[in-house]
Amino acid sequence: MINVTEVRGRLTQARPLNDLTWLRVGGPADYLFQPADIEDLQSFLRDLPAEVPVFPMGVGSNLIVRDGGLRAVVIRLGRGFNGISVEGNAVTAGAAALDAHVARKAADAGVDLTFLRTIPGSIGGAVRMNAGCYGSYTADVLRKATIVTRQGEVVDLFPEDLNFRYRQSELPEGAVLVSATFEGPPGNPQDLHDRMAAQLQKRDETQPTKDRSAGSTFRNPAGFSSTGRADDVHDLKAWKVIDNAGMRGATLGGAQMSPKHSNFLINTGTATAADLEGLGEEVRKKVYETSGITLEWEIMRVGDPLTE
Repeated sequence: MINVTEVRGRLTQARPLNDLTWLRVGGPADYLFQPADIEDLQSFLRDLPAEVPVFPMGVGSNLIVRDGGLRAVVIRLGRGFNGISVEGNAVTAGAAALDAHVARKAADAGVDLTFLRTIPGSIGGAVRMNAGCYGSYTADVLRKATIVTRQGEVVDLFPEDLNFRYRQSELPEGAVLVSATFEGPPGNPQDLHDRMAAQLQKRDETQPTKDRSAGSTFRNPAGFSSTGRADDVHDLKAWKVIDNAGMRGATLGGAQMSPKHSNFLINTGTATAADLEGLGEEVRKKVYETSGITLEWEIMRVGDPLTE
């Protein structure tokens, strides 16, 4: 047992994580902590022994937890961290707020954060992964991120502190992001909602949104992102090189590369984490053999494999 002062949130030992990820796979975390509020999180981190690893987890939309589980305290933020407020063109959202909710609330107030509407997951993950689409990135609109450090201190970070890159940012080791402030350009609320509706329709037409997936599996080669523009160069897209390698629809156990969009790894219902990661590695191997391109995972994989 870890020795911490009494918490007001929920601390659960040996908590399976499969039901907390979109892919519905994963073994248990040593502990799962769901803090009641920021003060609860501060005191927990401050009292947690320094040698105990911490893994902040959002809604699990971009994550494979391996079947053997995670030797760490997983921290998952909930209702105390999902508020959204708008002041002028500045939108402040708790790390647990869903990207889609932030986009809608911003549009209601005439602030254009529409690119967030089709990004699965929460604001904490969007900042951590520099999420983006349609040519816009979190880094373009972020003004401030607030974290609780491993020592339990509340610290504000600014874009220059985060070293944003394609699908990456840097946070201090063990820090938990609790909120972020964005500034978007002004727009007419109805126009913004209409644009989001069109984006959703296009997404549903081209992506397996009804299947159990974690979004894009691999980063686009050379760091090129899907902007949705008509002049996109598709030979640099992950889906294109996967198609060229003949891996659209490929399966391993209960895992499949979606026939609808070949850069989406899906759990058809019986997949283990090993199936999903193994199929992804097979895709990477075939793509390298056929094109010389080494695909990089966009889905985060954490934890230990299941041992016999």
